Amino acid sequence: MSSSPSSRPSVVVAELGPTNTGKTYRAIERMLEHDSGIIGLPLRLLAREVYDRVTAKVGEGRVALMTGEEKRIPPRPDYWICTVEAMPTDRQVDFLAVDEIQLAAHRERGHVFTDRLLHARGRKETWFLGAETMRPMVQALIPHASMKRATRLSQLRYSGRKSLKSLPPRSAVVAFSADRVYELAESLRRLRGGVAVVLGALSPRTRNAQVAMYQSGEVQYLVATDAIGMGLNLDLNHVAFATLSKFDGAEQRDLYPDELAQIAGRAGRHLNDGSFGALNTLPELPPRVVTAIESHRFPAVRSLIWRNSLLDFSSPEALLDSLSRAPRDNAFVRVERADDFDALKGLSAVPAIREVTTDKASVELLWQVCQVPDFRKGLFGQHVALLRETFLQLTAGDGKLDPTWLGRQVSPLDDASGDIHTLMDRLAAIRIWTYISHRPGWLHDAEEWQERTRRIEDALGDALHERLVERFVQRAARRSARRFVRASAQPQVGSDSPFAKLGQLLTEVPGAEGAVMTEEQFVQRVVDATHDAFEVDPMGRISFESQPLARLVRGRDRRSPQLALAEPEVWTGGARQRLERRLVALAKDLVTEAMGGFPAESFTGESRAPAMRGVAYRLAEGLGVISQGEAREQWKLLDEESRERLKAQGVHEGQRFLYVTGALSPQALERRAMLTALFQQAPCPQGIPQEPALNVATLAGRNARSFGYEVIGPVALRIDIVERLGEELRSPQGARQAQALMQQLRLDGGVRAQVLRALGGQPQGAASKRRRRKRGRKPSATAPEANGARGREPAASKWLNERPS
Repeated sequence: MSSSPSSRPSVVVAELGPTNTGKTYRAIERMLEHDSGIIGLPLRLLAREVYDRVTAKVGEGRVALMTGEEKRIPPRPDYWICTVEAMPTDRQVDFLAVDEIQLAAHRERGHVFTDRLLHARGRKETWFLGAETMRPMVQALIPHASMKRATRLSQLRYSGRKSLKSLPPRSAVVAFSADRVYELAESLRRLRGGVAVVLGALSPRTRNAQVAMYQSGEVQYLVATDAIGMGLNLDLNHVAFATLSKFDGAEQRDLYPDELAQIAGRAGRHLNDGSFGALNTLPELPPRVVTAIESHRFPAVRSLIWRNSLLDFSSPEALLDSLSRAPRDNAFVRVERADDFDALKGLSAVPAIREVTTDKASVELLWQVCQVPDFRKGLFGQHVALLRETFLQLTAGDGKLDPTWLGRQVSPLDDASGDIHTLMDRLAAIRIWTYISHRPGWLHDAEEWQERTRRIEDALGDALHERLVERFVQRAARRSARRFVRASAQPQVGSDSPFAKLGQLLTEVPGAEGAVMTEEQFVQRVVDATHDAFEVDPMGRISFESQPLARLVRGRDRRSPQLALAEPEVWTGGARQRLERRLVALAKDLVTEAMGGFPAESFTGESRAPAMRGVAYRLAEGLGVISQGEAREQWKLLDEESRERLKAQGVHEGQRFLYVTGALSPQALERRAMLTALFQQAPCPQGIPQEPALNVATLAGRNARSFGYEVIGPVALRIDIVERLGEELRSPQGARQAQALMQQLRLDGGVRAQVLRALGGQPQGAASKRRRRKRGRKPSATAPEANGARGREPAASKWLNERPS
């Protein structure tokens, strides 16, 4: 990601329009057409949703998730899904997108979005997504941007006021405080039997469990804050406002029409029409507001919140002055207040801090400490006191936080007891320490602290989800008290269930063996597990921690296997949905392994040249291996740059095949065999893929290439062997290696001769017959030279006639 728009030319696209226009979806699809990309999103909840969507397309091995408190970074990610604040500004990628850019006018967060609008660019392409109200500002700030107008896919209609009792199924009720959300959820529970709850303050773990419960249909109603307004995709038919005002951090004020539209637009996803209204405790919405929301017409944004990004770290005073600098352009308004600025102002007046902030490095560190978020949103003085102690420890001794002190802060939070409010308070507090644990260089044993804070946050999140379910979902509607019990290694007598070893879901299990965990806890373990935690056998059966979980089944082709849980009726709808989503990503990773890591999606997009798309599509269809006959014409049409890009991804032009080098590795061939057997709905022929040479009869008429073999006469050789032999036979010094390889194959002489002919060599026997036919003739004067010109052929012929040891 470039920090300057002028560093390299980049196509800039601004796609603006109302909600439910598919802007984010198109940006994701476009990103995947590039080799690398970053997308910045306004909420960590939305970032996690997009992460799930992208990993379902390309697997988890290619995608990183980065928010302030959650990081899932594989060894070599191609795509980064981030909150806007967490976007890695020093990383160069081909494609970059920022969603909901109208937040550049937000009083507190706006300056970050404005900075991304001005400076964040992909090497090749940049997309800005947001409301139509941003059109004049984008045109003024980025004159060369290509402006696109996104059209809503469905209609949005005002349906007036309704009581809670008369709300239709698949409705969301929106309020703007946690207390009001809980009050409404309790009322809906009594009326309808169950409701899910979504607040911005929930951990991603809790939010995902609540949303999954709603999306799966376990409950038909949702009560939420305006956190659902920023792009979260929910199957909503109706949005009802429980209040029309909110506290925005400075004052209690009425919601603007465009803010109401942003939330109301969550109803009617994709092609399904939606409706919005208010509860009957409120007056009717004014006709002009209704018209504006239905027609998506609002006053244009005329100014953006701005903060100087060229900071002076020579002293705390100089840093404050640079942060306070006024913008030179009338299009910008200096940020009125921000927690980090207020913290810097307070800490700069502390004598102990003034004594140590004497150089640039210490002032930069002070600014980093001031940027630690106050998730608790309580007394700001308490937060500043925490920052003061943190900074003084980082500037004393070895420059790390004292583990004993850190333990005193974290240990009291490791308690999953208490009511909903208590758990939410602890969650907010542990998020601060999760954030601090990810700051580079601040802690001894940082990974251990990251694991500890993550574990505490997960435990609190699970407990909070349980409390929410217990309070707001009647047990008749959902068996919320069910607990997942890991059984002992001995299966239950008389049980033939695939889950006999995995566990039981019971209401009460007094004295049961094994540790007790809730269904949600087990599902979260699966969701959080890395690729290596799963076991996949040659039949496509998936196990987790040595217990059967699911199996792969036939899809439309080998690259699209489907999933079947081992016992789907065991799980509640939300748990089943989350398990399937994680396992879909696992299946994509397995396909990518079979293709040797070839990123097919990046080369088959519409922006690629037809020849490039054709080669990449065929490679993907062949799981990383295609014959030269299939590829030759399109390979010739590629320009040199395109060939080099494919070669950089491991594509190799072999003797008989065009292939991805990694697709011929043992692990990739095992995945290929599994996927082929699944698609053909028959077990692999015996010996595949371990045996390098098979009798053709072993294949029983099945396609050898689909399993990674090439038929040569009466034998099927594994393609990696064919390519190795072909390369050795064409190498001046390769005959010895080829001889050793052929001996290992244990083929008889006649078969060896056929293999040699097929690969371009010539057997000794044929040359001897020609010499006998010419017996008595005077040798040509050029015959020795001609014989010598064959170079490596005599050596190859010699070892072909030898019997295997």
